[in-house]
Amino acid sequence: MKYLLFLLITLLAEILGTVGGFGSSIFMVSLSQFFFNFKTVLAITGLMHVFSNGSKMWLFRQHINWKISLLLGIPGVILVLIGAWLTTYIRLTWAEAALGIVLIVTSTALWLKPNWKLAPTKTNAIVGGGLAGFLAGFIGTGGPLRGLLLAGFNFEKGVFIATSATIDMGVDLSRSFIYLGNNYLGTDLYFLIPFLVVVSFVGSWVGKQLLDKISQALFKKIILGLVFAIGISLLLKFYFEVT
Repeated sequence: MKYLLFLLITLLAEILGTVGGFGSSIFMVSLSQFFFNFKTVLAITGLMHVFSNGSKMWLFRQHINWKISLLLGIPGVILVLIGAWLTTYIRLTWAEAALGIVLIVTSTALWLKPNWKLAPTKTNAIVGGGLAGFLAGFIGTGGPLRGLLLAGFNFEKGVFIATSATIDMGVDLSRSFIYLGNNYLGTDLYFLIPFLVVVSFVGSWVGKQLLDKISQALFKKIILGLVFAIGISLLLKFYFEVT
């Protein structure tokens, strides 16, 4: 029952992550800690995202923006390795709190000013991609920050999902090698891997069907609403960890 409940939560996280455009990691990192220790959560989340990104890249393959993918993805891959390596030595809960504040403030600003756009410049892409990659390696999730960046670029929803997944693939492959190389996932849990493959595809497919039925304006509001909720959840998580 424990593993069945975990897989059901993972499926829901994947659907929400697909609709939101930033992946399932923020939900999985928060909820999976009720089932596993933090290092195991990092390994499972990394693997889940590899399978999930592959599913989205195939389902949305005609929408991938390769230029932005490379500009965000290359610095993301470099810094995710540093972030993942640091988890073998330190664990900073303050990083999650800081991310929560950034998500709340930025999502609120974009909600109040929906026509504001962040120029898709090389500098914005490289800095944003690098920071999102570092956070993915260090605290297990950088998707919401990258989602805000792509929301600021104001991409059409198909381009948003496809490009985000393409960027994430390099980041998650890199960090998964480090997690598995440091034995974050016990061999007794390897049986979960085939189920994660199935859940990732089904969740991505269901999310795509939902996306086909909503408008671009509603899509952006869903992103910002979910990111705001994630920011609140990170602050609450931080509060309970330090009190």
